[in-house]
Amino acid sequence: MLVAFSVAPSGAPANRRAPGDASVHDAVAEAVRIVRESGLPNHTDSMFTTIEGEWDEVFAVVKRATEAVGRYGSRVSLVIKADIRPGFSGELTGKVDRLEKAIGESPNPGEG
Repeated sequence: MLVAFSVAPSGAPANRRAPGDASVHDAVAEAVRIVRESGLPNHTDSMFTTIEGEWDEVFAVVKRATEAVGRYGSRVSLVIKADIRPGFSGELTGKVDRLEKAIGESPNPGEG
């Protein structure tokens, strides 16, 4: 499965011992560090981090990342989108590869 998620803190830190200046980028950096250390295939862009793996392992990473971000604020916003396709792996890059191939094969509507 693929899980794309975005997590961010809001409000004052519940625990004043939060690392750094409790800014959003520090919190997001900690979440992404947890994802990367998980060893699961992943990709981060300007809006989401996507992880590929089995249900339990992916959501365990999302939970750890969310808990880490929670130290930076009194609330946490978590957005999740999942593509659940049993029996498939390598879709983190496979879906994009198929899209790029389709774009390359499709006629350009501006030409002709």
